[in-house]
Parts: sequence; C-alpha cells; structure tokens
Amino acid sequence: MAGSGQLERAVLQVLWDAPGPASARDVLAALTQRGPAQRELAVTTVLTVLDRLGRKGLVRRERDGRAHLYQASVSREDYVADLMLEALGQAPDRGAALTRFLGGVSPSDTDHLRRALGDPG
Repeated sequence: MAGSGQLERAVLQVLWDAPGPASARDVLAALTQRGPAQRELAVTTVLTVLDRLGRKGLVRRERDGRAHLYQASVSREDYVADLMLEALGQAPDRGAALTRFLGGVSPSDTDHLRRALGDPG
C-alpha cells in the first residue's frame, strides 16, 4: 500500500477530478479503479485520510444525511505551488535550488515564468 503522503495525494486527486462533493465510499471506489496499490484499502482508512486532510485545511466536509461529503478546499495548482515552496524552503541554498529547477523546465515554462515576472524576455 502507498505511504500516507502518497495516499493523501491520491485522495486529493480523486476529489479534484470529481464533478462535485464525494462520499468516502465514492473516494474509495475511485481509488480502487486507479490501481492495484489501492485495492486493499478500507473505507475507514479513507475516512482517516479525509479527516487528516481536513485538519490540514485541504478538504472540507459537509453533512449529507447520516454521511458526509468531501470536497477539496484548495485548487490543484495552489497545492502544487505550496509543495514547491515547501521544498524550496528546505534547501540551504535557495538560489542554487532555483537555478537547478529552472535548468529542468521546458522553454515554454521558462517563457511563462518570464511573463509572470513581468520580463517580456
């Protein structure tokens, strides 16, 4: 089975791809369809992950009768940006890390970064 960080990301992927709020059973069904690594999950495990994501502010929960429905409370883009900033914050030399990162991006990504920084390039 995937590690807890991988499982959290997989659950978020399901919620981002869902057309609307989803129950824990909906999330489990979607995870099971995505690959063999998720086939041994129990709904209680999914509920635990959803609760953990809720405490982190990444998922919101609403009551639907006796059950709850879950929805991502951050966009995929915001989540990825936060991961990138967190990783950058762990580098002792941020400049070197940024230089290596920029060396690995495509020319179109470089153009996008230039435009975002106000540099027409």
